[in-house]
Amino acid sequence: MKADDLLAQIRVNGQVPRHVAIIMDGNGRWARERNLPRPLGHRSGMKSVRAVVEGSLAAAVEVLSLFAFSQENWQRPPAEIKALMSLLQEYIAREAKELNEQGVRVRVLGDLSRLTPSAASAAEQLVALTADNSRLTLNLFISYGSRAELVRAARLIARDVRDGRLDLEAVDEEALRSRLYTSDCPDPDLLIRTSGEQRISNFLLWQCAYAELYMSPVLWPDFSRRHLYEAIMAYQNRDRRFGRVTA
Repeated sequence: MKADDLLAQIRVNGQVPRHVAIIMDGNGRWARERNLPRPLGHRSGMKSVRAVVEGSLAAAVEVLSLFAFSQENWQRPPAEIKALMSLLQEYIAREAKELNEQGVRVRVLGDLSRLTPSAASAAEQLVALTADNSRLTLNLFISYGSRAELVRAARLIARDVRDGRLDLEAVDEEALRSRLYTSDCPDPDLLIRTSGEQRISNFLLWQCAYAELYMSPVLWPDFSRRHLYEAIMAYQNRDRRFGRVTA
């Protein structure tokens, strides 16, 4: 079925996930299968980022979270890391104007202190440019790890208790949630992972407690609007009970 036909069916079904999160996996494998350098796989994956942003806008998704670069990825060869930082800058330079015109608010989340100065500056400029937009929130997770995020939130809570800004008895789920990077976003309804792997790789562990999981066999550079819509339609067919029993 074509992407436009799937989108029409999604609109008929009615229940669109407010927040879609994607683990973009398979760039390296895509390049290896074609006897290409790994950085070319990452470059090819940029068109899939555009496809899912455009697809999310068309489907009226409110939040799109993309796992672009994990803290563990810093252990990759220096040449690949350098290429990834350059691609981040290239993506921002190429897409910033269009993202802003389409009403996309971009946020770059993670330990940004480890980015190269030029990449960090480009990210800051994109965030500032799109800060007032509201049609779609695009969270780009870079230098991110969910366990590190939870440790960061725990430290913020401990500091506030120590300094008298928070009572110990007031430490609850909301106290932790409000100190996460995604504190102003609804939790993901749908988590997609590409490339066929069956794990969530330290991504949004707290936030995805009740997310519907969709594992796609498609390598990220081949992931299209049609694949996004297939995942959304699978979500629409799920029975989400959140631990309750349907009457």
